[in-house]
Amino acid sequence: MTTTTDGSWLTALVDWAVSLMELVGPAGAGLAIALENVFPPLPSEVILPMAGLAASRGTFTLFEALFWTTLGSIVGAFLLYGLGRWFGAARLRAVAARTPLLHPEDIDRTVAWFERHGAKAVFFGRMLPIFRSLISIPAGVTRMRMWRFGLLTAAGSLLWNAIFVLAGFFLGESWHVVEMYVDVLQYFVIAASAIGVAWFVWARTRALLRRRGDASPASD
Repeated sequence: MTTTTDGSWLTALVDWAVSLMELVGPAGAGLAIALENVFPPLPSEVILPMAGLAASRGTFTLFEALFWTTLGSIVGAFLLYGLGRWFGAARLRAVAARTPLLHPEDIDRTVAWFERHGAKAVFFGRMLPIFRSLISIPAGVTRMRMWRFGLLTAAGSLLWNAIFVLAGFFLGESWHVVEMYVDVLQYFVIAASAIGVAWFVWARTRALLRRRGDASPASD
């Protein structure tokens, strides 16, 4: 199988993932995707089409490619879910209390939001770059029922994985056509996240300066 190579560390990771598939078959694809959930820079957008390409060449079946990559997604998601559950809301509140511009109430609001919308967040989050991994942590923090988290993760992951596995299966070496659209989505998610963080920092800094300004006349 061939990959896009540019001599970078990312290429080395992709080459390792492809070698793993060639060595142990579809279980190797599942292991690579499980690691991608824990280490997002490992690109599922490359690993999954390679699994589809291998299936088209008869290395393993299309069903095996979909089954093992989805299983890998579930395993990786539960690792981060366990981390979030272990850390818990109480520790997050303590961290927020010691972090500039954050308040423990921020954690309470986030937990309350996730308890209301967590199901949609987990399902659709599995189809968003970056968030597809991180969404497991708040699910663990809020102690979403494990069976529910597992089902939502499996459904969202199967849909996401199928797009790229089938692209590799049917498009062969031309699967990069799909990758271009994912790059646009990824840039959009990064830009939206950056804007959100910038707005939060601006709003909190402005509120802090206003409080200090209101307190200064009183101290005089």
